[in-house]
Amino acid sequence: MCWRWVVERTFGWLSLNRRLSRDDKQLEATTEAWVYLGMLRLMLRRLA
Repeated sequence: MCWRWVVERTFGWLSLNRRLSRDDKQLEATTEAWVYLGMLRLMLRRLA
């Protein structure tokens, strides 16, 4: 699979989280934490 498709699909999954779809002026650490939580939620849903 093309690397670009993998990245675009991952961004698509992350955009499902409402918290990440807003463009707030937050600290980088806060945004990074929300990305980690979004990916954790996605992985847990796929494992269940």
